[in-house]
Amino acid sequence: MDQNLLSIVLFAPLASLAVLLLIPSSNKTLIKVWANLSSFAGFMISLPLAARFDKNAPGFQMVERIDWIPALGVKYLIGIDGISLLLVMLTTVVGFLAILSSWNAIDERVKEYYAMFLLLQTGMIGVFISLDFFLFYVFWELVLVPMYFIIGVWGGPRKLYAAIKFFLYTLAGSVLMLLGILTLYFQYHRQFGAYTFEIAELMKLDLPLGLQQWVFWAFFLGFAIKVPMFPFHTWLPDAHVEAPTAGSVILASVLLKMGTYGFIRFSLPLVPKASVNVTIVQILAVLSIVGIIYGALVSLMQQDWKKLIAYSSVSHLGFCTLGIFAMNPNGIAGSIIQQINHGISTGMLFLIIGVVYERRHTREIAEYGGLAHVMPKYAIVFAIAMLSSAGLPLLNGFVGEFTILQGAFEANRAWAAFAVAGVILGAAYLLWLYQRTMLGQITKSANLHLPDLSLREMAVFLPLIAWAIWIGVYPKPYFDLLEKPVAQIVERVRPGYYQGGAAINAGTARPASTAATAAGAQ
Repeated sequence: MDQNLLSIVLFAPLASLAVLLLIPSSNKTLIKVWANLSSFAGFMISLPLAARFDKNAPGFQMVERIDWIPALGVKYLIGIDGISLLLVMLTTVVGFLAILSSWNAIDERVKEYYAMFLLLQTGMIGVFISLDFFLFYVFWELVLVPMYFIIGVWGGPRKLYAAIKFFLYTLAGSVLMLLGILTLYFQYHRQFGAYTFEIAELMKLDLPLGLQQWVFWAFFLGFAIKVPMFPFHTWLPDAHVEAPTAGSVILASVLLKMGTYGFIRFSLPLVPKASVNVTIVQILAVLSIVGIIYGALVSLMQQDWKKLIAYSSVSHLGFCTLGIFAMNPNGIAGSIIQQINHGISTGMLFLIIGVVYERRHTREIAEYGGLAHVMPKYAIVFAIAMLSSAGLPLLNGFVGEFTILQGAFEANRAWAAFAVAGVILGAAYLLWLYQRTMLGQITKSANLHLPDLSLREMAVFLPLIAWAIWIGVYPKPYFDLLEKPVAQIVERVRPGYYQGGAAINAGTARPASTAATAAGAQ
């Protein structure tokens, strides 16, 4: 059982899907009950991963290796480190809560809807645990299909436009990424006389800078579109606005992290010379900063509640990519923590919009005002989610932003100065949204008798609130998990970083442990 724990976590949703297909389509209640129980079981099965993970052990743990297509050098090879573990746990938690939030929202093609979610769950987990590039690519592409149908079948008025745009953008990036993968594959054969997609083996390649840069940009397009980085972000607002609530939640919380994960797991270690090339780093830092400020400014202009939160994701993910390309322990560790934080806080915000949309069937901000008078519990939950996203000390968002800014400041003080503007603007659009929807007098008679949060809806929010407070108050376990994998990445792209003797290097040899302590104490 222990030896195959990762495979059990990976394929549990598929096993549940097989049973789901046997339930008659007419029995909607049984389908909903089974889907919710299955997703909860998927979360429970993933808990032993955290319990049995040894934060002090180097490299990947719980590795499973089987020859899959020996003629091509393809293996079923999976394993986790601290980075993968956090993202897998985020996937199982948010996947369960997204399905739970769909109970009243979906009443047509119910069986197919939950089937798509269970298939999506397997694809997302597979992306985060694959150690073979071929296997990774299979899961990466698999994710596109259920998400396309979730948007295209159960979405809003412009659902087909949004679904096709999402599919074409991400597919275009994936094909270019595939060219980069094949370049490494054939270069390995040229240098070592064998074919393999195993990532640890491909790291042994010695490639000239020019070729590394080519591969880097091929990977960049695949990952940047998924993040999405400015200027590849235009598919995201459409996909978010048209997707059903649970689709928006899973898209923001997990799918976007596949792009940032790709940068950390593949771009940096596989093409280290290109990754630290001054020109490339400056281009990516500028794109990240533009994304941070542009996303925040556009959020301030929105009249649609959901579109505002969608553009906020462009801004928040800009912080994550800025942290990665600071190329130091604080920046990378902060980026990973902020990816988890974004999943928690933005997932909550989309769930909050879903709750009020089910009651009023409009997302126009002007249609609301004074909701705190009739929905006090809802207003409290919204306040916590909003402050979490804005980066209030003692909530999760602050820890990630603080550490990323510390890493950015070490790399280039101008980056940190510009990024701080994004924090200020983020607080502005979130506070203004809260003021317009929750405070003041009730301006529309349709809002006078809206029911407050039900017990099921509270059950969806409470785990996310608890998680946000835990990271905000005591982030040390998360930084401990990330210490070794982050150190390995930094040492890979900047050899001798920890032995350089420079005072600033010595001061950051433990990735952001001081930042974690400071963030938790404030």
